[in-house]
Amino acid sequence: MIPSPRPVPLRLVALCLAVLTAAAMSPAPLRAQNLFAPAILVNDSAITRYELQQRTRMLTLFRAPGDPAQLARKQLIEERLKLKAADTMGISVSEDAVREGMEEFAARGGMNAEQMIAALAQSGVSAQSLGEFVRAGITWREVTGARFAGRVSVSEQDIDRATRALSGGASVRVLLSEIILPVSNVGDAEDKQRLAARIATAESADAFARFARKHSAAPTAARGGRLDWQALSDLPPPLRQVALGLAPGEVSEPLPVDGGIALIYMRDIQEGAVTEPEYSAIEYAAYYIPGGTSEQALSQAASVRAQVDTCDDLYGVAHGQPNEVLERFSKAPADIPADIAAELALLDPGEISTRLTRANGQTLVFLMLCGRTPVLDDEQPSIENLSNFIRNQRIQSLADGYLQQLLAEARIVEP
Repeated sequence: MIPSPRPVPLRLVALCLAVLTAAAMSPAPLRAQNLFAPAILVNDSAITRYELQQRTRMLTLFRAPGDPAQLARKQLIEERLKLKAADTMGISVSEDAVREGMEEFAARGGMNAEQMIAALAQSGVSAQSLGEFVRAGITWREVTGARFAGRVSVSEQDIDRATRALSGGASVRVLLSEIILPVSNVGDAEDKQRLAARIATAESADAFARFARKHSAAPTAARGGRLDWQALSDLPPPLRQVALGLAPGEVSEPLPVDGGIALIYMRDIQEGAVTEPEYSAIEYAAYYIPGGTSEQALSQAASVRAQVDTCDDLYGVAHGQPNEVLERFSKAPADIPADIAAELALLDPGEISTRLTRANGQTLVFLMLCGRTPVLDDEQPSIENLSNFIRNQRIQSLADGYLQQLLAEARIVEP
């Protein structure tokens, strides 16, 4: 994947197969004296007419929605700023990395890099132009990772909230619209993919509804594809994940379904009261303080409380003491002693209780909840994948803001 704050959408990459069957685009006669003349100056970097022509032709072959010439101008300006940011940070990518990126990019269209290069060459797009497009995406990924990865964290609460939404632990309701484009054969698939790419650019519920009335095969077509409010947990697991990634006003990427292509539009989303989810495991730590509920023991517990924010911090507190003073468990709810389970039920991750004792009241239990793991369906994402999804979304948001800052500060001149 070649991430970028403004990437060519994946749906367009899937259409790269069309390059092989597209009518050859014979290059128009060029005035050699103007071919490499600057067309746009971005700070001190020039974008030539040749680069604009190459990118426009490539985006036309990818069937990018909108005006390919305007999109080419926009992409090349942004790429100049991205590469300058990389240069300032001392970041560069190797030719091997670019080649690997080209292979990955081509694979989404069912090709290898050599096949894509050959197909593009038939229409006058050079391998170098494709390589520079891929290089900019890889470089920006390195820039945003270096700049923002250390600033982005995903807490247990973040994962818990997202997991509860997917598993039905929170009463999240969504108001969706749908379009189903039927596909009858291979030739029809290309036409429907192009149509899906257009629909995915819909900027309002009304625009999406017009597409639905005209093209959708779903029963909801007559009412503009509009569905009623429904619980997120009632959606099929793959669709839950798609919906969870949409904000109101956004359209999903085209989704392959049996016999067609689907798109959904998020009209609204609501989160109500949280119901108690089922947990597969509860993780907690117990640090044992001699003295029971004596003033001295409670004073020590207060001191420990001031030193720790997570269960991991307790290892520092217990350092140098016998191993048995600190225990950490991850147990199914049914396996947790009743008195500890009752205390844990009152806690959020990172909170503590000092109401329990052991050894006939002679030992105070400093009890800390580390986290809870909800029961997940097999089709739902793993905790690791969900964490990566949330982290990448946050990095993407920061990267978008950074790019807008670079654009606002740039000096862009068209001679």
